[in-house]
Amino acid sequence: MREFSLPALYEVPADGNLTDIVRRNAAQHPDVAVIGRKVNGSWQDVTATAFRAEVRAAAKGLIAAGVRPGDRVGLMSRTRYEWTLFDFAIWSAGAVSVPVYETSSAEQIQWILGDSGAVACVVETDGHAEAVESVRDRLPALTQVWQIDRGGVEELNRAGAEVSDETVDERGAVAGADDPATIVYTSGTTGRPKGCVLTHRSFFAECGNVVERLKPLFRTGECSVLLFLPVAHVFGRLVEVAALMAPIKLGHAPDIKHLTDELAAFRPTLILGVPRVFEKVYNGARAKAQADGKGKIFDKAADTAIAYSRALDTPGGPSIGLRVKHKIFDKLVFSKLRAVLGGRGEYAISGGAPLGERLGHFFRGIGFTVLEGYGLTESCAATAFNPWDRQKIGTVGQPLPGSVVRIADDGEVLLHGEHLFSHYWNNEPATEEALADGWFHTGDIGTLDEDGYLRITGRKKEIIVTAGGKNVAPAVIEDRIRAHALVAECMVVGDGRPFVGALVTIDEEFLGRWAAEHGKPAGATAASLREDADLLAAVQQAVDDGNAAVSKAESVRKFRVLPAQFTEESGHLTPSLKLKRNVVAKDYADEIEALYRG
Repeated sequence: MREFSLPALYEVPADGNLTDIVRRNAAQHPDVAVIGRKVNGSWQDVTATAFRAEVRAAAKGLIAAGVRPGDRVGLMSRTRYEWTLFDFAIWSAGAVSVPVYETSSAEQIQWILGDSGAVACVVETDGHAEAVESVRDRLPALTQVWQIDRGGVEELNRAGAEVSDETVDERGAVAGADDPATIVYTSGTTGRPKGCVLTHRSFFAECGNVVERLKPLFRTGECSVLLFLPVAHVFGRLVEVAALMAPIKLGHAPDIKHLTDELAAFRPTLILGVPRVFEKVYNGARAKAQADGKGKIFDKAADTAIAYSRALDTPGGPSIGLRVKHKIFDKLVFSKLRAVLGGRGEYAISGGAPLGERLGHFFRGIGFTVLEGYGLTESCAATAFNPWDRQKIGTVGQPLPGSVVRIADDGEVLLHGEHLFSHYWNNEPATEEALADGWFHTGDIGTLDEDGYLRITGRKKEIIVTAGGKNVAPAVIEDRIRAHALVAECMVVGDGRPFVGALVTIDEEFLGRWAAEHGKPAGATAASLREDADLLAAVQQAVDDGNAAVSKAESVRKFRVLPAQFTEESGHLTPSLKLKRNVVAKDYADEIEALYRG
């Protein structure tokens, strides 16, 4: 199939904007808890009425400070309640929010605030404030900076005390559906980030149709979601806006290191994450079972879960014997795994990278279905996702209702719909290239099956052509290799080379446990063990598993273990954890050459 579409389930308001959500919730669900806020270590409910009052107070402060309709206001913070508060306050002041990753360097901050022409910025910490201050002389439009950790919310509330409710209502009604709501700067795997302009229409079309298509996951008064993704990333914004549109209770978790504790305390019914989160849940549970001497039981349980899930897709369903085994392991293993995820959840939505069929079947088999989706900043997050009632594991689902997916002659995925971005800020050439012929050219390669389910098989710019002329899409094998508990990242190489090779980094979080189990010295690092026979054998297992998914010509023949992980700080990952392949290739040119010597 070359093209597929679904009818819209949600009609975008002709003249509305995102501030309507806050007003509507207060009117229709005044006493419903729309947000769970962490205060002094415990979760407290914020009702729709209370949230409207806090948004209105912050918006008054912005108006009093001179923020005008259409002005851009930067927002730099971890994932916390105040992010959502300021997002809606900025819109209520008639302005446009400009997210900045809280890990951004001073140079990146200068580019985003400078290119967008931001007149003000909200930051979280002293470090953020210092970074902004260090480039302030290059930001002539920037007149105001408020810091959350230094009473920024209270400061704005005081400043706006004399501004009337009517003024806020007037400002909040200024923007129409086709006006910019936010400028999200793409992570930038190559070159400078582009400012992607998403309108109020983009969010309404996106979130309205997601909520309608996944209605059982968004039941007001019953469901909840814990947001731990960066809200500077478009996927995080989808979670924020969709939760409030439904509305369901939204919680924020700023530190993913304590995610297990937060899940146990908040107990969400819905989780939205990236594959790495689900990989860590699986690998962590398996490692703990092995440490407790129950590794064989866990592996049998995992095999049963996968077999059970696969059988759900067959005409006869799981056999009686498989159902019995599944019930036994549900008591022994699966129920404990669900408890790690909060105990109440039945569904998760995963995006950002391929999840992998084995992991998808594993989670569905334990009673926690992960619905895989696909999208980009330019598509306001999900442009395809698996429906809750007709999941096809291994695909990223069907198009967002109201949109169209087309496969071009060269295999590129093209998109059309109201959810798409309007243009790149201050970058007409890039806009014209991306939106050629009225379709958004994603740069991704994919296929559509007979039911309109999309599979993403690679990136056009990442296709490797070996010396033998074989085209290799790195994503498939990289994702399989990276699924191993020891592997943090994997980058396939081989363009113009006689065979495919790979650079592999070791997961530092898991390495200590593995080292202790294999009799390695305490405090051993990836650098000290990169030539260790046992470690190399373990990585080879991961590579063998990856090779099983591809043809012989596409398989990894040799690999090199690198001395350190790729990180955002090292410049090898974007804030959304995508590989900067050109930077890795440059910095590790010697390692790549070593693969092909002799």
